[in-house]
Amino acid sequence: MGKKRKHTEVEPPPAKKDETAPERPKRTLLGWKEKPENEPQSTVFRNREKVLVTCSRRINYRYRHLMLNLVSVLPHCKKDNKVESKATKGATLNELVELKSCSSCLFFECRKHKDLYLWMSKCPNGPSVKFLVNAVHTMEELKLTGNHLKGSRPLLTFSSNFDKDPHWKLLKEMITQIFGTPKEHRKSKPYHDHVFVFSIVDDHIWFRNYQISCPHTGADKIDRGGLEKMTLIEVGPRFCLNPIKIFGGSFGGPTLYENPFYVSPNQIRSLEKRQKAGKYAKKVKAKTRRKMHEMTNPLETDEFADMWKE
Repeated sequence: MGKKRKHTEVEPPPAKKDETAPERPKRTLLGWKEKPENEPQSTVFRNREKVLVTCSRRINYRYRHLMLNLVSVLPHCKKDNKVESKATKGATLNELVELKSCSSCLFFECRKHKDLYLWMSKCPNGPSVKFLVNAVHTMEELKLTGNHLKGSRPLLTFSSNFDKDPHWKLLKEMITQIFGTPKEHRKSKPYHDHVFVFSIVDDHIWFRNYQISCPHTGADKIDRGGLEKMTLIEVGPRFCLNPIKIFGGSFGGPTLYENPFYVSPNQIRSLEKRQKAGKYAKKVKAKTRRKMHEMTNPLETDEFADMWKE
């Protein structure tokens, strides 16, 4: 007979190892940052501002180049297709801003292939501002010598008269949020090598973009005392913003401010036509007056007029 096998207890299978990937450490400019254990969660505010930049259909080529210049100097913006400029454009733009996960919008609206209006809006609750854009000069036509790093964060400077009236304070805050590139944005560079200048002259906002130029030697460091020799070189583009109305909502709503000195371009063109028409009417009146004078004062007949005729 065969021998009986001894009964042995079955050992439990070894526990499976946790195959989930460890949490990825945070990446910084200097490498990977290891997160220490038992570190309290930081409640630091992170600016997630994103701007949607778009334009209306049938826009002029100069104004389209201006929009592309602004897209090139704003690394935190998103460009979208053209939008039909109708009465319902506000709802369409608010939906586009939500789909693109943005918080602000710059909408270039062209009328009659001549007039350019800029809508600057905080979506979806407002406020929003409508500007008339004048004195447009793009980078391509200026051909200035300035040149700054693409994607670098700009410094925003404002003239002192932005703090006088409440509507200028509101515009300053909106411009700061829209044109200021967020810190540590993935498309931005951690340098400040150009300046956006906003100044108020004759109730108009004038925009300029300057490169910060520092004197350098052979080394990469700036010379001692070289900060006093820093100069500003204009890069472009240039334009002037004439505020028309400030609305409480996004692309509409209650009117918070209306510019009393604003004159629409249509009124200016109609006045010019009236002046030209007035000149022509004066010429016609002068001709009729001359004819009436000749008829009432005829010339006397000359008795020697037919002396040499046979």
